[in-house]
Amino acid sequence: MSKELLFKSGIELKKLIKNKEISPVELTKLSLERIEETEPKVNAFFSVIHDQAILKAKEIETKISKGEELGLLGGLPTSIKDLEPVKDVQVTKGSLTTGKTIADHDQIIVERIKKEDGIILGKTSCPEFGHSGSNESKIKDHCRNPWNLEFTSGGSSGGAAASVAAGVNTVAQGSDGGGSVRIPASFCGLFGMIGTQGRIPRRHAGPMSWLPVNYSRIGPISWYVEDSALLFEVMAGPHPENESMTIQDREDFLIDLNKGIKGKKIAIPHNFGSRVVDKEVFEIFNSNIKLFEKLGANLEEIKFDFDLNDLEQPFHKHLMHTFSFCVNEQFYNVDPKKLMPHVKNTIERGKKVMASDYAKALAQLSEYRFKMDNIFSKFDYIVSPTVAIPPHKCNERPNIINGKIDISTIDDKEMFEENDYDYSSWIFVLAQFTAPFNWSGNPAVSLPCGFTKSGLPIGLQLAGKKRGELSLIQASKAFEEIKPWQQNRPSI
Repeated sequence: MSKELLFKSGIELKKLIKNKEISPVELTKLSLERIEETEPKVNAFFSVIHDQAILKAKEIETKISKGEELGLLGGLPTSIKDLEPVKDVQVTKGSLTTGKTIADHDQIIVERIKKEDGIILGKTSCPEFGHSGSNESKIKDHCRNPWNLEFTSGGSSGGAAASVAAGVNTVAQGSDGGGSVRIPASFCGLFGMIGTQGRIPRRHAGPMSWLPVNYSRIGPISWYVEDSALLFEVMAGPHPENESMTIQDREDFLIDLNKGIKGKKIAIPHNFGSRVVDKEVFEIFNSNIKLFEKLGANLEEIKFDFDLNDLEQPFHKHLMHTFSFCVNEQFYNVDPKKLMPHVKNTIERGKKVMASDYAKALAQLSEYRFKMDNIFSKFDYIVSPTVAIPPHKCNERPNIINGKIDISTIDDKEMFEENDYDYSSWIFVLAQFTAPFNWSGNPAVSLPCGFTKSGLPIGLQLAGKKRGELSLIQASKAFEEIKPWQQNRPSI
């Protein structure tokens, strides 16, 4: 079997499996072979669970032979980001401080993927606790971008995106607390999606999971929009053990996908709320938003009545630092020297956040969400670049100096041993456009929209109304049809 099979849509692969033109065992073996071929270059996986994957594939093959109905995923290989537990598999969270912890249970999404006949190939790489917009850790070498191995795949779901871009699996699970699905999707030339806050559940994981502010959401990354819709459908919906913020109703995210966006209203923020954008990225973005008009949507420029830069301090430094301290202090107490320095710094600074600053930040967050809801009462979507810059090299860090983007080189000692960065400053340039929708709780997607002159992918972000995931999927499908991207693949 040719590796070209791995670049087909999951929907097409499901049909081939159902019609017995290919077997789930053959497809899984092909994916595992592709991991062996690409992993020494890309570093997309922390662990590969070969035996479990083959066993699951054989179970599905038996169901087919007996004429039993397959689940929604129907034998598709996929992967789990190594922030989520998979029973009997090591969970690292990208950190040396977790030791050789073996998960004693499945995360809710893992249960659902298994139940719907998805085949889990392994745990994809991520930066420590997901705290970076690129993908580096002390566990192994950088997760590298299949389009150019000198460049980062993005973070923190960089392993998930790199595995899909390299042709290991057609769809992968990621998670996103400030852009961690959309940034790597943009950097790797893929479609990435997060739903409304609370749409996809996690289990309560102790008292800290009851904190009132958690920006993180689980979402899919894929070559094809419909494949992400499929995995989203599998993962979404309430569960008896879900976190308290989980949305308690179910919706169908696979209906009317070709409905289009005729008559929809799309807001373009004037000056993007004080954000700074690379010139080439802006030119590619600006030429692509005109396609929405061809699809029948109405574009209108708006001006935010708030400054996004002014909100970075309360929303990242106060709320996220406090969250990081509360959740990750246990790992800090193991041995702070084992932590990535920017993670250590974030936990230490979170400990110093004053209660009054935290309370004020919560009030500002409520006000911001009210204002964002008001915008979405008048518009169906907000459009922006996904990331302000093209992918950067693994040994580089972007900053904003005097109102301009500056890309500087960082050596291994500064990256892995000692620096003065924290989580918010480390990824500010990368998450300029993505984080605001984590703050607000709105669903958002990243759509591939072109390449730089040097051949690196660029993404376009579309954010939608709360609980408006289906509308976002429909808009994405329409954009995909007018500007398909799957014909362009990395040569790895």
